[in-house]
Amino acid sequence: MIKGLAISTVWTTDQQRTKAFFTEKLGFEVRTELALGDMHWITVGAKDQPDLELALMSLDGPGLDPESREALKKLVAKGTLGAGAFRTDDCRADYAAFTARGVEFIQEPKERPYGIEAIFRDDSGNWYSLTERSEELDFSKDFG
Repeated sequence: MIKGLAISTVWTTDQQRTKAFFTEKLGFEVRTELALGDMHWITVGAKDQPDLELALMSLDGPGLDPESREALKKLVAKGTLGAGAFRTDDCRADYAAFTARGVEFIQEPKERPYGIEAIFRDDSGNWYSLTERSEELDFSKDFG
């Protein structure tokens, strides 16, 4: 039986640079880093969420045929892929801190029906939502 999501993939054009982005700019921790033959395996995660890791997958690594690799590189570089939504207790404060660390935001914090949201890109071009949920919104009650 499935217990939950453990690892999610983030495509990167440079694993070491992306590892630095997540650890130095967002405050994540490295969970795993090892060489597996011709592949380098790196996972990172939020310090307060030990049960979920992001696998920083190289677009130049094994497993992709050349046509798929080039198509995926173009989509990542173009900023087409949304890689997820990160929860925060204070979107505006995190926006200010991350901006000071050089994180590129494509949307400043804005009031939304579900809370306050800002959108940023990682060093490869993937975009993420940074969301502070509204206290009034109960997803399990309102949508479940």
